[in-house]
Amino acid sequence: MFFWESLSAALSLLLEFNPELLLIVGVSLNVSFWSTLAACVVGVPAGFLIAITRFRGKQATITFFNTMLALPTVVIGLLVYSLLSRRGVFGSLGWLYTQKAMIFGQIILITPIIIAFTVAAVARIDDRYRRTALTLGASPWQVALVVLREARFSIIAAIVAAFGRVISEIGISMMLGGNARGFTRTMTTAMALEYDKGEFVLALALGLVLLAISLAVNTLLGYVQGRTQR
Repeated sequence: MFFWESLSAALSLLLEFNPELLLIVGVSLNVSFWSTLAACVVGVPAGFLIAITRFRGKQATITFFNTMLALPTVVIGLLVYSLLSRRGVFGSLGWLYTQKAMIFGQIILITPIIIAFTVAAVARIDDRYRRTALTLGASPWQVALVVLREARFSIIAAIVAAFGRVISEIGISMMLGGNARGFTRTMTTAMALEYDKGEFVLALALGLVLLAISLAVNTLLGYVQGRTQR
Protein backbone atom coordinates (compact mmCIF):
# COMPACT_ATOMS: atom_id res chain seq x y z
CA MET A 1 0.00 0.00 0.00
CA PHE A 2 1.06 3.56 -0.73
CA PHE A 3 0.84 4.70 2.90
CA TRP A 4 2.95 1.88 4.29
CA GLU A 5 5.55 2.30 1.54
CA SER A 6 5.76 6.03 2.30
CA LEU A 7 5.94 5.36 6.03
CA SER A 8 8.75 2.85 5.54
CA ALA A 9 10.70 5.31 3.39
CA ALA A 10 10.10 8.08 5.93
CA LEU A 11 11.42 5.92 8.75
CA SER A 12 14.47 5.16 6.65
CA LEU A 13 15.12 8.90 6.28
CA LEU A 14 14.93 9.27 10.04
CA LEU A 15 17.20 6.33 10.76
CA GLU A 16 19.72 7.51 8.18
CA PHE A 17 19.76 11.01 9.71
CA ASN A 18 19.02 12.54 6.34
CA PRO A 19 20.98 15.86 6.12
CA GLU A 20 18.11 17.84 4.55
CA LEU A 21 15.67 16.59 7.16
CA LEU A 22 18.06 17.45 10.00
CA LEU A 23 18.63 20.93 8.56
CA ILE A 24 14.91 21.61 8.41
CA VAL A 25 14.37 20.35 11.95
CA GLY A 26 17.31 22.46 13.12
CA VAL A 27 15.82 25.64 11.62
CA SER A 28 12.47 24.93 13.28
CA LEU A 29 14.01 24.32 16.69
CA ASN A 30 16.30 27.34 16.43
CA VAL A 31 13.50 29.75 15.49
CA SER A 32 11.10 28.29 18.07
CA PHE A 33 13.69 28.37 20.86
CA TRP A 34 14.70 32.00 20.39
CA SER A 35 11.15 33.24 19.89
CA THR A 36 10.01 31.41 23.03
CA LEU A 37 12.96 32.72 25.04
CA ALA A 38 12.35 36.31 23.94
CA ALA A 39 8.62 36.00 24.62
CA CYS A 40 9.41 34.70 28.13
CA VAL A 41 11.71 37.65 28.86
CA VAL A 42 8.88 40.03 27.94
CA GLY A 43 5.79 38.02 28.85
CA VAL A 44 6.55 36.64 32.31
CA PRO A 45 7.48 39.99 33.94
CA ALA A 46 4.61 41.75 32.14
CA GLY A 47 2.07 39.14 33.22
CA PHE A 48 3.39 39.18 36.79
CA LEU A 49 3.14 42.99 37.02
CA ILE A 50 -0.36 43.00 35.57
CA ALA A 51 -1.47 40.38 38.10
CA ILE A 52 -0.06 42.02 41.24
CA THR A 53 -0.63 45.68 40.36
CA ARG A 54 -3.87 47.60 40.72
CA PHE A 55 -4.45 50.16 37.99
CA ARG A 56 -7.27 51.63 35.97
CA GLY A 57 -8.08 49.50 32.94
CA LYS A 58 -6.59 46.31 34.39
CA GLN A 59 -9.54 44.15 33.37
CA ALA A 60 -9.53 45.65 29.88
CA THR A 61 -5.81 44.87 29.59
CA ILE A 62 -6.38 41.26 30.63
CA THR A 63 -9.27 41.00 28.16
CA PHE A 64 -7.04 42.37 25.40
CA PHE A 65 -4.36 39.73 25.94
CA ASN A 66 -6.97 36.97 26.21
CA THR A 67 -8.39 38.15 22.88
CA MET A 68 -4.90 38.08 21.34
CA LEU A 69 -4.76 34.35 22.03
CA ALA A 70 -7.13 33.80 19.12
CA LEU A 71 -5.34 36.13 16.69
CA PRO A 72 -4.78 34.25 13.38
CA THR A 73 -1.17 33.75 12.35
CA VAL A 74 -1.85 35.19 8.89
CA VAL A 75 -2.92 38.49 10.48
CA ILE A 76 0.36 38.64 12.40
CA GLY A 77 2.21 37.72 9.22
CA LEU A 78 0.59 40.59 7.31
CA LEU A 79 1.27 43.05 10.13
CA VAL A 80 4.94 42.15 10.46
CA TYR A 81 5.36 41.99 6.67
CA SER A 82 4.10 45.57 6.40
CA LEU A 83 6.62 46.63 9.04
CA LEU A 84 9.61 44.81 7.53
CA SER A 85 8.96 45.36 3.83
CA ARG A 86 11.12 47.88 1.96
CA ARG A 87 8.56 50.62 2.46
CA GLY A 88 7.86 49.59 6.04
CA VAL A 89 8.97 51.28 9.25
CA PHE A 90 11.72 48.71 9.82
CA GLY A 91 12.47 48.00 6.17
CA SER A 92 16.03 49.27 6.50
CA LEU A 93 16.87 46.32 8.80
CA GLY A 94 16.65 43.90 5.89
CA TRP A 95 15.04 41.21 8.03
CA LEU A 96 12.29 40.15 5.63
CA TYR A 97 12.63 36.50 4.52
CA THR A 98 15.11 35.74 7.27
CA GLN A 99 14.92 33.79 10.51
CA LYS A 100 14.92 37.10 12.39
CA ALA A 101 11.64 38.05 10.74
CA MET A 102 10.14 34.69 11.66
CA ILE A 103 11.29 35.06 15.27
CA PHE A 104 9.85 38.59 15.39
CA GLY A 105 6.46 37.38 14.17
CA GLN A 106 6.41 34.39 16.47
CA ILE A 107 7.24 36.56 19.48
CA ILE A 108 4.11 38.56 18.72
CA LEU A 109 2.17 35.30 18.42
CA ILE A 110 3.13 33.72 21.74
CA THR A 111 3.85 36.66 24.05
CA PRO A 112 0.10 37.11 24.75
CA ILE A 113 -0.09 33.40 25.62
CA ILE A 114 2.64 33.74 28.23
CA ILE A 115 1.22 37.00 29.60
CA ALA A 116 -2.34 35.70 29.89
CA PHE A 117 -1.31 32.41 31.48
CA THR A 118 1.11 34.15 33.86
CA VAL A 119 -1.64 36.53 34.97
CA ALA A 120 -3.95 33.57 35.61
CA ALA A 121 -1.20 31.66 37.46
CA VAL A 122 -0.32 34.54 39.78
CA ALA A 123 -3.98 35.45 40.37
CA ARG A 124 -4.63 31.93 41.69
CA ILE A 125 -2.01 32.27 44.42
CA ASP A 126 -3.57 32.67 47.86
CA ASP A 127 -3.13 36.26 49.06
CA ARG A 128 -2.15 34.92 52.47
CA TYR A 129 1.33 34.16 51.14
CA ARG A 130 1.84 37.83 50.35
CA ARG A 131 0.37 39.04 53.66
CA THR A 132 2.46 36.57 55.66
CA ALA A 133 5.64 37.65 53.89
CA LEU A 134 4.86 41.31 54.60
CA THR A 135 4.14 40.50 58.25
CA LEU A 136 7.55 38.86 58.54
CA GLY A 137 9.19 42.02 57.28
CA ALA A 138 9.84 41.02 53.68
CA SER A 139 10.59 43.75 51.15
CA PRO A 140 8.34 44.20 48.09
CA TRP A 141 10.99 42.43 46.00
CA GLN A 142 11.08 39.48 48.40
CA VAL A 143 7.27 39.32 48.41
CA ALA A 144 7.31 39.21 44.60
CA LEU A 145 9.80 36.33 44.70
CA VAL A 146 7.56 34.41 47.14
CA VAL A 147 4.53 34.79 44.86
CA LEU A 148 6.59 33.93 41.79
CA ARG A 149 7.94 30.81 43.46
CA GLU A 150 4.43 29.60 44.28
CA ALA A 151 3.31 30.18 40.68
CA ARG A 152 6.43 28.74 39.05
CA PHE A 153 4.92 25.47 37.80
CA SER A 154 1.97 27.21 36.18
CA ILE A 155 4.32 29.70 34.53
CA ILE A 156 6.49 26.86 33.24
CA ALA A 157 3.32 25.26 31.84
CA ALA A 158 2.58 28.53 30.02
CA ILE A 159 6.07 28.56 28.51
CA VAL A 160 5.77 24.93 27.40
CA ALA A 161 2.37 25.64 25.84
CA ALA A 162 3.81 28.65 24.01
CA PHE A 163 6.66 26.58 22.59
CA GLY A 164 4.18 23.94 21.44
CA ARG A 165 2.15 26.65 19.71
CA VAL A 166 5.09 28.16 17.89
CA ILE A 167 6.79 24.92 16.76
CA SER A 168 3.67 23.92 14.83
CA GLU A 169 2.63 27.22 13.25
CA ILE A 170 2.93 27.73 9.49
CA GLY A 171 1.41 31.08 8.49
CA ILE A 172 4.07 33.35 9.97
CA SER A 173 6.94 31.12 8.87
CA MET A 174 5.69 30.99 5.29
CA MET A 175 4.88 34.69 4.95
CA LEU A 176 7.94 36.12 6.69
CA GLY A 177 10.52 33.42 6.00
CA GLY A 178 9.74 32.68 2.41
CA ASN A 179 10.46 28.95 2.85
CA ALA A 180 14.05 29.31 1.56
CA ARG A 181 15.83 25.97 1.50
CA GLY A 182 18.53 25.72 4.15
CA PHE A 183 17.70 29.10 5.69
CA THR A 184 14.04 29.62 6.59
CA ARG A 185 12.40 26.30 5.70
CA THR A 186 10.76 24.87 8.81
CA MET A 187 9.07 21.53 9.36
CA THR A 188 5.57 22.89 8.72
CA THR A 189 6.48 24.91 5.62
CA ALA A 190 8.52 22.02 4.21
CA MET A 191 5.60 19.65 4.76
CA ALA A 192 3.29 22.02 2.86
CA LEU A 193 5.81 22.34 0.01
CA GLU A 194 6.44 18.60 -0.27
CA TYR A 195 2.70 17.94 -0.27
CA ASP A 196 2.21 20.41 -3.14
CA LYS A 197 4.99 18.66 -5.07
CA GLY A 198 3.45 15.26 -4.44
CA GLU A 199 6.55 14.14 -2.50
CA PHE A 200 5.10 12.54 0.60
CA VAL A 201 8.15 10.76 2.02
CA LEU A 202 9.99 13.80 3.39
CA ALA A 203 6.70 15.39 4.45
CA LEU A 204 5.75 12.24 6.35
CA ALA A 205 9.18 12.01 7.99
CA LEU A 206 8.91 15.63 9.12
CA GLY A 207 5.40 14.94 10.36
CA LEU A 208 6.72 12.11 12.51
CA VAL A 209 9.39 14.38 13.96
CA LEU A 210 6.84 17.11 14.64
CA LEU A 211 4.53 14.56 16.24
CA ALA A 212 7.37 13.34 18.46
CA ILE A 213 8.19 16.90 19.53
CA SER A 214 4.51 17.62 20.20
CA LEU A 215 4.26 14.45 22.26
CA ALA A 216 7.32 15.45 24.28
CA VAL A 217 5.97 18.98 24.82
CA ASN A 218 2.56 17.72 25.91
CA THR A 219 4.12 15.11 28.19
CA LEU A 220 6.17 17.83 29.84
CA LEU A 221 3.11 20.06 30.04
CA GLY A 222 1.11 17.28 31.69
CA TYR A 223 3.90 16.69 34.19
CA VAL A 224 4.11 20.38 35.08
CA GLN A 225 0.34 20.70 35.40
CA GLY A 226 0.36 17.66 37.66
CA ARG A 227 2.91 19.39 39.89
CA THR A 228 0.70 22.48 40.13
CA GLN A 229 -2.21 20.40 41.43
CA ARG A 230 -0.26 18.81 44.30
